[in-house]
Amino acid sequence: MRLSRPHRRRRLNAGLQAGLGEKPVRSRSTPFVVRASPMGLRAGFDPAGVNQLGDDLEAEDFLKKPRRTNKA
Repeated sequence: MRLSRPHRRRRLNAGLQAGLGEKPVRSRSTPFVVRASPMGLRAGFDPAGVNQLGDDLEAEDFLKKPRRTNKA
């Protein structure tokens, strides 16, 4: 026997309301905490800029190297 469409909607809505109405279960485990360690950087130093500085130095070094020429 086939279920009618309104009956399916009622069952779906009832299931959604029951699921959304429940309070979330809290876990008993302790929350994850990130422990930061001091980096010993001076005030005003941007640690994110270190990668940019490394890239710039690498590019300068690459440009200083002599280039090979293809002698065919």
